[in-house]
Amino acid sequence: MTLNCHAVKQHITWIARNCFYHLRQIRRVVGEDVTSQLISVFVLSRLDYCNSLLAGLPRTSVEPLQRVQNAAARLVLNLGLRDHVTPALKQLHWLPVEHRIKQKSCTLMHQIHTGRAPRWLAHSVQSIAESSCRPGLWSANTANYIKRRTRTKFGQRCLSHTGSAAWNPYLTALCLPLIPIDLKNLLKSQLFYLAF
Repeated sequence: MTLNCHAVKQHITWIARNCFYHLRQIRRVVGEDVTSQLISVFVLSRLDYCNSLLAGLPRTSVEPLQRVQNAAARLVLNLGLRDHVTPALKQLHWLPVEHRIKQKSCTLMHQIHTGRAPRWLAHSVQSIAESSCRPGLWSANTANYIKRRTRTKFGQRCLSHTGSAAWNPYLTALCLPLIPIDLKNLLKSQLFYLAF
């Protein structure tokens, strides 16, 4: 477990270092539109790539990635180091990193729910409707998933725990077979409202 936590911290440090390098390079470019597009390609895409693996980590572990996003927002809007960044994130309509991770977990759960996920991923979670111990209960008619209990903090980072924890409270109303673009927009709106 110590090795895995150490590897995750190294990975986060590597992503943050790489993103800060690209931010320094982008700073030389003139023009807000070009800067915004370059940050989207070189920085935000790195923050979002496989970020569902970071679900369940403490906030302090994800903080370096949030600092990267804050620096990117300051660069896009030409803010100083002492300017507060929350209004900038709100103006750019960027979710904080913690909520971006929840969004990715919910998107994975939606793919599982609509049958578009690989079989090995779908078998890692179990819906309440498929549970043998709840056939006649009202909760068996919902699209919620069982949140598996674990004994370790490391176990709480698996999809069967983090995916269910992200999906159940936010998406009970969105369990209709929505196309992914609609889901992504509705989910971002909900998470944006919670973040700000």
